[in-house]
Amino acid sequence: MSRRFIVEPRGLAPWWLKLLIPIGSVIAAMIIGAVFLAITGNDWVEVYRKMADAAFGSGRGFAETLVSATPLILTGVAAAIAFKMLVWNIGGEGQLIFGAIVAAGVGIWLAESTPQVIAIVAVVIAGAIGGAFWASLAAVPRVYLGTNEIITTLMLNFIALNLMQYLVLGSSSPWRDPEATQFPQGRPIVESGRIPEFFHRLDWGLFIAIGVAVIAWFVISKTRSGFEYRIVGDSFDAARYAGIKVPRKVLGTFLASGAAAGLAGSILVAGILGKMDPRSLDLGLGFTGIIVAALARLNPIAIIPVAILMGALNNAGPALQSIGVPSATVQILQGAILLFAVAGEFLISNRIHRPDPAAGEAKSEPEAQAA
Repeated sequence: MSRRFIVEPRGLAPWWLKLLIPIGSVIAAMIIGAVFLAITGNDWVEVYRKMADAAFGSGRGFAETLVSATPLILTGVAAAIAFKMLVWNIGGEGQLIFGAIVAAGVGIWLAESTPQVIAIVAVVIAGAIGGAFWASLAAVPRVYLGTNEIITTLMLNFIALNLMQYLVLGSSSPWRDPEATQFPQGRPIVESGRIPEFFHRLDWGLFIAIGVAVIAWFVISKTRSGFEYRIVGDSFDAARYAGIKVPRKVLGTFLASGAAAGLAGSILVAGILGKMDPRSLDLGLGFTGIIVAALARLNPIAIIPVAILMGALNNAGPALQSIGVPSATVQILQGAILLFAVAGEFLISNRIHRPDPAAGEAKSEPEAQAA
């Protein structure tokens, strides 16, 4: 008797499986992390207890978790918007950085007498426009020339990173603080352009990020434009047959994705940083946003709790050094979560089973008669 397994499309997966796979991905990653810690001679129970205490054990720790989660919500939404339409925008990192460059430039240019509301809105929107512009450098060739957006967005990440470092570390540009003589630093933006804090270092940028996620969910799920967007994501050919202008949709999706990532950069500049700081912006937030989007299964609302989870991991990293565990353990856990989440998507889309011997015998009888 054959013991082979058959893989076939599942069709519509049940809701409990869609919920179980992300939760199982986190649990499986934590188990792998525990095995790794045990092999390296660490007490994994103590390590996980320390991480939980650093992330949620106090008001200040929880506030820092939400501070870390704020840009991840936006970069996660940026990735989800693009990936849901099969547009592989890997450039969230570069779009965040370029958004921060533009936001900081506007914040430096504004006068100190600018009303606070106007200054904050100008800085935040400038970052979104900067991110959309940086995304357009890959979007236009993708739509009109058929170039591979994975390569172009990935390369633009490095260009944006080096441009930011040059403006602060390698030149006397307006972005560099002329009063910093010992080590180059970014010039602070005007005080009126700073987003107010309300709990430790937590500012109102968190609610801007949550609002963007909710708006993205509403537009995709409840509007006609979102319906067309979902059709394009399912099949470009079917969308063209239905009369949808696919190039325009792809271009708009790219720009919206870049704007969300650029908004993350502007909130960092107008929020906890107050300036364009290369050391604080080069943290891989755009790449972590891809993990957030994958674990949330590209659902903008689900991105919010997933981003808080990832923010907790990022916040717990420095605390691990106090017990002799490298902070890189956090990156190992995040990578493992992504791997299990991707593997889980296969199980959501397909089911694996053994062929039914009785069905095979029943099928062979008519075939034998026909022969």
